[in-house]
Amino acid sequence: MNNPGFELQEDGLERSHSSIKPHYPYYECRHEEKKSCSLMKIFLVCFLACLITTAIGVMILCLVYLGHIHEKRSQEIIIPMYPSMDIKPPQDTNNDTNTDPRFNFMRHLGTSQVFAFEGGDIQWARYRNNPKDYSDENELQFGASINQHQSKMTVGTLRIVSKGLRAPHWHFNANEHGFLVQGMAWIGVVDDGGVVTTYNVTAGQVIFFPKNTLHWVKNVGDEDCLFILFFTTHDELSTLDVDDAFYKTPEDIAARSLKPVGGIDFIRTFKKPKEDQAINLPENLAELIQTAKYVQSNESDYGKYFYDLKGSREFVFPGGIIQWARYRKNDTGLNNTEKIYSESINSHADTLTLGTLRIKSNGMRQPHFHFNAHEMGYVISGCGQIGIVGGRPVPDFAIGIGDVFFFPIGTQHYIKSTCDEDLFMILAFSTGNQLETLDMDDYFHATADHILAQLFLKKQEEFKKIPKLKDDQAVNLP
Repeated sequence: MNNPGFELQEDGLERSHSSIKPHYPYYECRHEEKKSCSLMKIFLVCFLACLITTAIGVMILCLVYLGHIHEKRSQEIIIPMYPSMDIKPPQDTNNDTNTDPRFNFMRHLGTSQVFAFEGGDIQWARYRNNPKDYSDENELQFGASINQHQSKMTVGTLRIVSKGLRAPHWHFNANEHGFLVQGMAWIGVVDDGGVVTTYNVTAGQVIFFPKNTLHWVKNVGDEDCLFILFFTTHDELSTLDVDDAFYKTPEDIAARSLKPVGGIDFIRTFKKPKEDQAINLPENLAELIQTAKYVQSNESDYGKYFYDLKGSREFVFPGGIIQWARYRKNDTGLNNTEKIYSESINSHADTLTLGTLRIKSNGMRQPHFHFNAHEMGYVISGCGQIGIVGGRPVPDFAIGIGDVFFFPIGTQHYIKSTCDEDLFMILAFSTGNQLETLDMDDYFHATADHILAQLFLKKQEEFKKIPKLKDDQAVNLP
């Protein structure tokens, strides 16, 4: 046998019955002490056998324990990281008892970090490649959530003071849709042929900039402009401003390209400001500009980048109003500019549907879900309550001015107004095709009574108590 404990024990038993006297160098017995000596030998053999057997047992238990620890550590090592993150972020927030599942679907954008510039500021609810760039754990949780769900949306607010300018720039990895909450702005868009389109926007109107299209925004009113901006990416937004592109270009290359009077010496007169000029407003602006014209291009040109959402058709329900800036397969009822915009967003990949939702006090956008789009929204006024039914339980949560919320595709959700004033929101949906939605009352009415009776364990006639009302109850009142 391989076990030395068993070998010693068997050897001892054989020798105790042998007529040959064993020789033990460390213990010698006299003839008259033969009986007591034999008992002592048996005792010693048994004692040694017990010690060795115990030692082997302890060793086996240690090996099993170490193997278990190794397996556990191996499992921890193979937990996947979030894509493109440098360090490991928190684990699945729905399973982490130390996190609040609400922040997978909601962000207090109004209280988030403010990125201030000379001419205004920007606030973000977005994904970051480096977790250290988040201002707090809740922001990280929201950013990780929209990235994991591949939301194709990032949201931010842009405030531009009077005469301020959002510098000409373009986005490498996203289309941009914007809704002007207040103020007046002059917009410029330069397409791939170098053709410039300019137009003016006022509160309640929508702007659109395709990916990798140069554009700028100038405040031409007396009050601040406030835009709610949606970008069609769930990765970190990549942007390049014209001034940054210029200063990163070698002087001789810039001179050769622009061919200014004075050549490279003229290019060298440009001095890069210390402060970021993303939203620009120089102190000596009056000295720099003598005349400024805010030209409006032809409707056929600016219609691709503009939609008068406030002036569009109102879809009126018992509990509120919805207006849409979206693609429609059937463009009946759209004016010429709306038709141009509808075709424009449908012709570009990964564009968004935008809409405003106004819910009267105590009104509710009833439970529903979208077949073909994620949804993201921003609260402009009022307050409300949101409920989500998805893969995992999420407690209902309150929303107020400046809050952003997110509903993954296929997730049933409702929004209820809980203030004395109307709850007013701008919504974005991750599709440039016609939005597909199903409300709870619609899928109950579409399901046969006998199927419902079998499912809910109620008599079939009970479901006659659910009336099909004449008016659409998408936004209803009690």
